[in-house]
Amino acid sequence: MELAHSLLLNEEVYNQLGEFQKAEFIFEWLQFLEKLLPVTSRADIRENQKKLVEQLTSLLNNSPGPPTRRLVAKNLAVLYSTGDTFSVYQTIDKCNELIRSKDDSPSYLPMKLAAVVCLGYLYKKLGRILGNSFTDTVGNVLKAMKNAESQGRYEIMLSLQNILNGLGAAAIPCHRDIYKAARSCLTDRSMAVRCAAAKCLLELQNEAVFMWSTDLDSVVTLCFKSFEGSNYDVRLAVAKLLGTVLARALTSKQKTASARHNFRRISLEEVMELLGTGFLRGSCGFLRASGDMLKGTSSVSRDVRVGVTQAYVVFVSTLGAQWLERNFSAFLSHILDLVSQSHPKVIQSQMDAIGCRRCVSFILRATVGGLLGEKAQIAAAKEICQAIWKLKKVVDTAMSDNNLETRISTTDVTASQHVLVCALQELGSLIHGLGTTAAPLLQDSSTGVLEAVISVILHPSVSVRLTAAWCLRCIAVALPYCVSLLLDRCIERLGALKSSPEGVTGYSFAVAALLGAVKHCPLGIPHGKGKVIMTVAEDLLCSASQNSRISLQRTQAGWLLIAALMTLGPAVVQHHLPRMLLLWKCIFPSCPKDLETEKTRGDSFTWQVTLEGRAGALCAIKSFVSHCAGLLTDEVVQRLLPPLPSAVDLLTQLSSIYKSYGNSLKTPSTVYRHKLYELLAVLPPKTYEGSFCAVLKELVADLTVPDSQIDASTFLLPPLCHENDLLLLGPLLQETDHRFIEEQLLLGNSIAGGSLEYDPYSIYEKVAKGDSVPKPLPPVLSVISAATRLFGVMFSHVAESHRLQVLEQLLNSIKQTKGSRQQIVQLNVVSAFSTSLKHLANCKGSLGPEEVRRSALAVVMGALESNNPLLRCAAAECLARLAQVVSDSAFTAGLAQVSFDKLKSARDVVSRTGHSLALGCLYRYLGGIGSTQHLNACVGILYTLSQDSTSPDVQAWALHSLALIVDLAGPLYHVHVEPTLSLVLMLLLTVPPAYTEVHQSLGRCLNALITTLGPELQGSSTTVSALRTSCLLGCAVMQDNPDCLVQAQAISCLQQLHMFAPRHVNLSSLVSCLCVNLCSSYLLLRRAVVACLRQLVQREAAEVSEYAVALVKESREDFTPADVNIREIGLEGALLGLLDKELDQRLCQDIKETLTHMLTSMAVEKLSFWLKLCKDVLAASADFNTVASVDTTQEEETAKVDDGSVLTSDSDERFHPFSNPRWSTRVFAADCVCKIISQCENAGSAHFDITLAQERKQRDSRDDFLVLHLADLIRMAFMAATDHSDQLRLSGLQTLLIVVRKFAAVPEPEFPGHVILEQYQANVGAALRPAFAPETPPDVTAKACQVCSAWIASGVVSDLNDLRRVHQLLVSSLVKVQAGKEAQSQQYNESTSTMEILAVLKAWAEVYIVAVEKQKNQCDAHNHCLKVANSAEESYKGVTSSASGLLDLVQADLGTLSKLWLSALQDFALLTLPSEYASQLPAEGGTFYTAETIENARPHYYNSWALILYATALWLTSTGFIVVDPDEGVTNLSRPVTPTTMCQDSFTRPLVKSPEDVNTDRFHLILGITVEFLCSPRSDAAMENIIACLRALQALFDVPWSRSKIGGDQELGVELLNVLHRLILTRESPDIQLAALEVVRLILFAAQEHVKEKRRSAEVDDGAAEKETLPEFGEGKDTGGLVPGKSLVFATLELCVCILVRQLPQLNPKLTCSPAVQSGKHLLLSEDGSRLVAVALVILSDVPAICSPEGSVSVLPTILYLIIGVLKETAVKLQDGQLPLTVAASLQALKGLLSSPMARAEKSRTAWTDLLRSALVTVLDCWDQVDGLLQELDEVSLLTAITVFVMSTSPEVTTVECLQKRCIEKFKITLDSKDPLVQCKCYQLLHSIFQHPNKTVSHPYIHSLAPSIVGKLQETEKAKPENAAELQVIQEGIKVVTALMATAEEEHRAHLVACLLPILISFLLDENALASATKWAKNLHEFALQNLMQVGPQYSSVFKKLMASSPTMKARLESAVKGNQESVKVKTAKHAKNPGKSSSIQLKTNFL
Repeated sequence: MELAHSLLLNEEVYNQLGEFQKAEFIFEWLQFLEKLLPVTSRADIRENQKKLVEQLTSLLNNSPGPPTRRLVAKNLAVLYSTGDTFSVYQTIDKCNELIRSKDDSPSYLPMKLAAVVCLGYLYKKLGRILGNSFTDTVGNVLKAMKNAESQGRYEIMLSLQNILNGLGAAAIPCHRDIYKAARSCLTDRSMAVRCAAAKCLLELQNEAVFMWSTDLDSVVTLCFKSFEGSNYDVRLAVAKLLGTVLARALTSKQKTASARHNFRRISLEEVMELLGTGFLRGSCGFLRASGDMLKGTSSVSRDVRVGVTQAYVVFVSTLGAQWLERNFSAFLSHILDLVSQSHPKVIQSQMDAIGCRRCVSFILRATVGGLLGEKAQIAAAKEICQAIWKLKKVVDTAMSDNNLETRISTTDVTASQHVLVCALQELGSLIHGLGTTAAPLLQDSSTGVLEAVISVILHPSVSVRLTAAWCLRCIAVALPYCVSLLLDRCIERLGALKSSPEGVTGYSFAVAALLGAVKHCPLGIPHGKGKVIMTVAEDLLCSASQNSRISLQRTQAGWLLIAALMTLGPAVVQHHLPRMLLLWKCIFPSCPKDLETEKTRGDSFTWQVTLEGRAGALCAIKSFVSHCAGLLTDEVVQRLLPPLPSAVDLLTQLSSIYKSYGNSLKTPSTVYRHKLYELLAVLPPKTYEGSFCAVLKELVADLTVPDSQIDASTFLLPPLCHENDLLLLGPLLQETDHRFIEEQLLLGNSIAGGSLEYDPYSIYEKVAKGDSVPKPLPPVLSVISAATRLFGVMFSHVAESHRLQVLEQLLNSIKQTKGSRQQIVQLNVVSAFSTSLKHLANCKGSLGPEEVRRSALAVVMGALESNNPLLRCAAAECLARLAQVVSDSAFTAGLAQVSFDKLKSARDVVSRTGHSLALGCLYRYLGGIGSTQHLNACVGILYTLSQDSTSPDVQAWALHSLALIVDLAGPLYHVHVEPTLSLVLMLLLTVPPAYTEVHQSLGRCLNALITTLGPELQGSSTTVSALRTSCLLGCAVMQDNPDCLVQAQAISCLQQLHMFAPRHVNLSSLVSCLCVNLCSSYLLLRRAVVACLRQLVQREAAEVSEYAVALVKESREDFTPADVNIREIGLEGALLGLLDKELDQRLCQDIKETLTHMLTSMAVEKLSFWLKLCKDVLAASADFNTVASVDTTQEEETAKVDDGSVLTSDSDERFHPFSNPRWSTRVFAADCVCKIISQCENAGSAHFDITLAQERKQRDSRDDFLVLHLADLIRMAFMAATDHSDQLRLSGLQTLLIVVRKFAAVPEPEFPGHVILEQYQANVGAALRPAFAPETPPDVTAKACQVCSAWIASGVVSDLNDLRRVHQLLVSSLVKVQAGKEAQSQQYNESTSTMEILAVLKAWAEVYIVAVEKQKNQCDAHNHCLKVANSAEESYKGVTSSASGLLDLVQADLGTLSKLWLSALQDFALLTLPSEYASQLPAEGGTFYTAETIENARPHYYNSWALILYATALWLTSTGFIVVDPDEGVTNLSRPVTPTTMCQDSFTRPLVKSPEDVNTDRFHLILGITVEFLCSPRSDAAMENIIACLRALQALFDVPWSRSKIGGDQELGVELLNVLHRLILTRESPDIQLAALEVVRLILFAAQEHVKEKRRSAEVDDGAAEKETLPEFGEGKDTGGLVPGKSLVFATLELCVCILVRQLPQLNPKLTCSPAVQSGKHLLLSEDGSRLVAVALVILSDVPAICSPEGSVSVLPTILYLIIGVLKETAVKLQDGQLPLTVAASLQALKGLLSSPMARAEKSRTAWTDLLRSALVTVLDCWDQVDGLLQELDEVSLLTAITVFVMSTSPEVTTVECLQKRCIEKFKITLDSKDPLVQCKCYQLLHSIFQHPNKTVSHPYIHSLAPSIVGKLQETEKAKPENAAELQVIQEGIKVVTALMATAEEEHRAHLVACLLPILISFLLDENALASATKWAKNLHEFALQNLMQVGPQYSSVFKKLMASSPTMKARLESAVKGNQESVKVKTAKHAKNPGKSSSIQLKTNFL
């Protein structure tokens, strides 16, 4: 294929190829040429032009296929337009010649068609350059059309469209001729020709004025004719033509035209009149009312009506949204008039009426719902309200007139019903879409929306009453605050109008609809409403028999209310269950005898009431079973069962009752049947096993002798077919934008679809997705679908023998019927049987023995050859399910064989299509049937069928089946891939484009092949690349196909290819294809486009975005309007715009995901762009909000923006890429802002640091940082937070919260000490204020509380007066909380007030916690400051004031808060009790929740308890548990509250509690909640909650009182430690572990205090007694034993070991032997790890203090092992000679341990001494372990450890000779170290040992080491220090010797002084040397001099002696002293001059 890539066709290669490869090769070359020509230089083209033209025109004679001829034509056109045009006339003549030819043979046809196409493209591209040649050409083409067949007519129409497009106004001479030709084609037999003609006429009307002036009427009539018998594509094309022509006629400025033709401007009324005529009278013309019409029998064919409906929508869309706004009232009245009484013929039957209503609803939805922005929608809603009021008046006058004309006016009333239904539906949908933004509309009293809707609830027509109820439901879902109010109002009216039939039904519908709305309102309704409704329902049912006039209505209403009540779920229903079960029991006779007597007694009316009541009861129980599954306990099921047999009995008797009492019972009995079947289908089959036979008999009768002769296939079968197979059956079954109206064409003429009035019970059910109003089918049909469902359930549960009888009975009934009736029975039977197979497959059941299989097969096989394609499709699926259930390979092979044989012999389309699909379906359920030979046979047969060009249907079905097999046969298919691919390509290149179904199946095949090849497509071998090229070729052919669904297939194929072989897909051309189709009128194409984009942007978002913009900039051809925007706002903006317009949920979801992927990968790079997009979307509605923006710093900017938004008139369109976006789009934009912030957070700190950001921005202006856009972020959050839409307010507050949290700490560089957010205080305040208004929904207020607390806690505002604004909001909400449960509004469920209260308390808790923490930090800082200096006094005061100020703010309300917090914690404690304690919960609920809403309240408590707990703990700590509140003793809070002592009655409780008890209760409350939570935090428990719990415990144990509690209760302590241990094991976070260890430390401290206290008190008591008899306190008593589980010490050790071993696994003795740890390398711990180890060690060293002496002996070895282990493992040298944190901690711990009093207590002394000696040996052994590792180990740490032993233990431990010797040895070695730092440290340690008070300890060291120290110092005389370290060594050495002199005895001292003085003097320098000496030598000189000055006077005798004996020394010393005095003088002089510098020596010598 690569050889095809050249400018000229490579003829050598071409001639060597086979026939089919030639076609491929040509196509590849033409494709390449199409890309190459535009970019080739003109010279090159001219050079090769002659040859190229020859090659291209020769292809015309080569009978090219459709795609090829189109490419040849395009290339010729491009070639002439870029090269020379002189030979173009020859080409045109040649084409004309081909067209004129008289040859009619099929082989010649492709050449003719190619010539036609070629002419079209030449004229389109070259247009007027071609001069006047076009008249001949057009004449010639039109002549050819007269005897062309459909393909020819199709191509000629498209070609003429191209010619018109190219010539523009120049073609006027031919317009009439073309118009005539196109007219005839518009009503052609072939649908494709009609579509082409519509496109041609659409092009023609651009220039042909007569089409929308003089000939307008005839164009319109023609379009109506064209709609007759049309398909979906024709309706779309012709509607587009009709709508555009009419819009053109209305808007054209006919100045020139009117001069020529004297005709008047057409008015809107006339245009509407024209369209209306089509809608009302169809295509039978305007003037000629045919005979049928006069007789009143003809009805408009549905396709015309649907077509006209679409034309209305096109008409309005073309004129645009603003036109619609201006002319809405005229438009509305016209549209509603279509179903009004002025055209009674249109709505004479209910079917027609329903169909028309649907059309009207569709027009309104598509225009008002699709085009208008929110503001205009509100205006439209007002108009609709006006219309409703007008109609209401008509009805009222008609109803009140009791004069003679009453009869006439009732027809008025019934006729107005359809108008009202349409108006109410649209009003409901509008408000539903507007959501909470519709609030102003409802509050506008002049419109009176609610009044209008409620006023028509009493309309005489049931359908109006139902639709009014539905409208109320929509209002309730949109505006949740209305639900309660509306319910109250309707219940009240229902009570008042109990005697009016309309009142009872109307208001009961309304209440039921509102109850159905509750589940869509997260805020719910008050719990008590359920009780009220149950009472009303009972009352209606009980009073039904009192008044026969309304008994029917009351019965229906009563049961409807009960059924609707069930949707509120178990929490509400459980309270009313007994009453409902009682009513259920009473409605049916209790025994068969009663039923008999009933039959004899009643009359037709009583039976009607009875059946209505029982059907209602069945419905209520079904509703109960579906919505309250949780309540279906065995006991309840037992109570449900008794009436069932009686209900089934009645079912079997229905036919006889019906015969006795006549026709009026027909509908009630059908409804009863339907409801019973529905109930049985949801109950478990075991519950009615006894009635199986009776019910099955009825079911079989219903299925085989149906009441109706309606073909119900279109709603019974689609759910049973596989969704992919439905694609075969044309666009009607697929999802389209027009599904709502197109559906009626599906259902056949006798039924128009469902409607609400067929089943009032559907008003409270959940709506199927996408449909606004529920559309239940008529009872006659719904009973059949219920029967098939129930049959499915029961058949799989009956015995196998019984199954055979049933199947045979069904088969016989099919055989006995004839004609259309037979098809209906067959259809019912197949759908019932298919359902039962589904159930059997689900429960893995078996079908039964051979006979059953045979009958089953007979049922299915009959249907497989039915004339109804849908039934064939369902039968194929059923056959496959049968094979799946039987699951026997022989049986399956048999089935396939039957189909093989059939396909070989049959010639008719029906059996060939059915059986070919069956082969594919068999694969679906059985995977690869295993054998390759079976696969080969299938593939072979399907190949043959797919090439049967006589029947496109057969081709389409066979290819679809082939696609299934390719998809499902898996790897077995690989051998067939190549031949299949060439077959697909060949068909793509040859099948005419009009056969779209074949092309769609080909697309599915190609897709399956690509999936099968999968990642192999990346390969580079020749075969793979050939396959890949073929796939790409196939995609290219499909992309060129005119059918949108084929293009959608092409896109999804390219998407697959891009997934497997991304390098080989040309991204830029794919993106351009996607952009062009982004706004296609076909839903499936748009879905494919967005799905593809979603995949592309996951990998290459930036490229996709760039290509899209580049494409728009390059493209010279016109783009569709939606993409014009790409130029300005990029692909991202275009997608956002599409999201705003799109109504399909799935598509919207995909668009959101696509945008999210783009945002995550590009937001940081294109920050300004994304923020601007979001800002545009959010600001576009700012004018609608009318909320003044408060902005202190950017006033000018605000003014600009506001002015802009006020002027959003049409002139301003281009500034605002988004005009009036919907609230959901704005919510998405606000969410995007949050995502952008989190992306920036991951991208780097510069985004949150203004100084850094500005620096980097200056360096590179392209850089962009979030912090620079802070003003925009605040503005967007503000706009969102103050919107009308509650959803948007929540998003805005969330954004604000994130902004506050992320930017709180960013400093403001221009004003040091301030932060950048401070300037936005006013905005934040203004954004929060509206959320605290009384009418705000609780969820918004709750969110705002969170933002308030974050803002106050962030510390942005330090000035209290500024803070007060926000603080005031929290105070106001606190006041509301204090008012208590009773004062809460009754609009929402009680749990919402729980949510709000807890949000307020949580917010206060957060503020309090922050205030306390700040104060604590400042106290620490303050103490620190005092130590350092008082220079910072001033600034410090300022800071403290703010913190204590914050605390003061809270302090005022702390009294109230603390009580509320404690109440909330009590509630929480009650709610966390396990379910078995439910009986102990207080009956009336808690402080903040009610008993009934306990489940809804739980999540709110879980959300906020942790911070409240921490705050309460801090408060209790701050009071020190001292009760200050006078009424605290009596636990009455400011309102009734649950007792503080949980679960005690008020009787058993003492009236006043002692403060101690109150405190103990509180202590246990906090401890209990914490332990309960920490015991088992769920894996998803938030980190913050765990940390808050631990902090609360820390705070609690900070107070002596609570420490005494835990110290005194050892079990409690152990319990707590175990809980903490488990927490440390399960949570890796270092923060959690550190916090837990801090709690452990405090618990240990408490225990220590307790033990000390006991010892002290014992000593005081037994002061006189002997010391010996004192009882032992502390753990381990006299035995030293510790009991695991009971011992605090043991628990502490466990926990510490856990921490240590996790950080240092080498400590575990079990592990140390294993090879994993033996490497002996030292680990450097992380900082967190080191901190954990350090804290654990500190805790360990405290353990002995809580043991008895014996106990301490038990634990000492463990503790020593661990401390020394850590020392050993972590003592590693660091670069700067610092000690690692762990080493410092272990030395500290060691010191603490060794100085423990236990080491000296009599009972434990000896044991301790032994153990400590062993420990010392261990430390000494560290050196000797491995010789190689010495350099790694830090000698200093080990020496320090030895020193700690020497200094801290009693002498007997370390004075043992062998130990002492080893220790001294170590010091000796270290003294000789080469490292000055080590030496220095060694000196310091010896310094302290030498000064040990006990001579026995210090003397050996002095004797052994002093000589070598002095020796070393003497050596340094010669080597002067080179650096600071060496200098320090010398200084330390001298200090040691000086110290020795002090401790030495008199006789030795002189000797020492004599040694030291010469050394010191040797360090002195003379003046010359001093000048040139190094810094270090100078320092040493000064140090020596100072020491000499001190030593000399002290030991003057020795000094003098020495001086006398050595004159040189004396001279040195004297000169040095003199020099020093002079320098001092100089220095003091200098000091006077510059007092800033103090001498450096001081600092240096201050070292130790």
